[in-house]
Amino acid sequence: MSAVLVTGADLAPQALALLEGHDVLYAGKTPTEDDLVALCRAHDPVAIIVRYGKVGATVMDAAPSLKVISKHGSGTDTIDKVAAKARGIEVVAAAGANAAAVAEQALALLLACAKSVVALDARMHAGHWDKATHKSLELGGRTVGLVGLGAIGLRFARMADALGMRVIGFDPFAKNLPDYVQSVDLATIWRESDAISLHCPLMDENRGLLNADTLAQCKRGVIVVNTARGGLIDEAALLAAVRSGQVASAGLDSFAVEPMVAGHPFQGEKNIVLSPHIGGVTSDAYVNMGVAAAQNLLAVLARQTAAA
Repeated sequence: MSAVLVTGADLAPQALALLEGHDVLYAGKTPTEDDLVALCRAHDPVAIIVRYGKVGATVMDAAPSLKVISKHGSGTDTIDKVAAKARGIEVVAAAGANAAAVAEQALALLLACAKSVVALDARMHAGHWDKATHKSLELGGRTVGLVGLGAIGLRFARMADALGMRVIGFDPFAKNLPDYVQSVDLATIWRESDAISLHCPLMDENRGLLNADTLAQCKRGVIVVNTARGGLIDEAALLAAVRSGQVASAGLDSFAVEPMVAGHPFQGEKNIVLSPHIGGVTSDAYVNMGVAAAQNLLAVLARQTAAA
């Protein structure tokens, strides 16, 4: 019976049902490279489903029978795709499986920032009534700039349009955009957006996309939302921009280093709303991503078997 290694502690029952006939192994919630190498050496899996941790050349070389690495989600930046290609190992992703979940989280963070939800909640619980002194931001009629117009970005765009926002977006790969999304260049995103939401994969070319230079090009008082990858933002530059008021507030679900370490400068910053990379973590998305990851790897194995 061929083995499938899951770099996590569990997999949806619906996904396990699809993998019947395979020996499914779990690496646990926080697997290290050494853990994965040891499991690969012991069981020589034909497939790896990536939930947590990184899969690089060392892990691949410990599993000579490995044919496919399937991401439990849409972002494949934790997989060394160059090393995989060199070894003839296919990398597949569950694109769109968590689109609704992540888009909803982006909207929740945007609204939390615009409406000061967290700060007002804390003030109310402390016994204050700030009705006479507080003014929230109205999103209707304002411009939201989206970087990335894949399944998640377009889902979010539809929500923003429903709020009465003007939606502009940058994505060099997007085609056949709906009429409520205006395709623009990045310079226009920075210049015209009242809020910016990131929905693109992390690549070498866009690492630190939001930095001191690009943030300075934005409107003063812009809102920044990131439910994509932490590496897209220069965190020190964002913190400085929030403290100076250039960025009114930021809603962040992903970070350069995860889990966030104690004492991170974002902690305690009143105009930054934080969540622990749970945008795609809903009960529905858990099933959707597990099923898609299983279907994707089975499709690759079936195709390779047929070709052999």
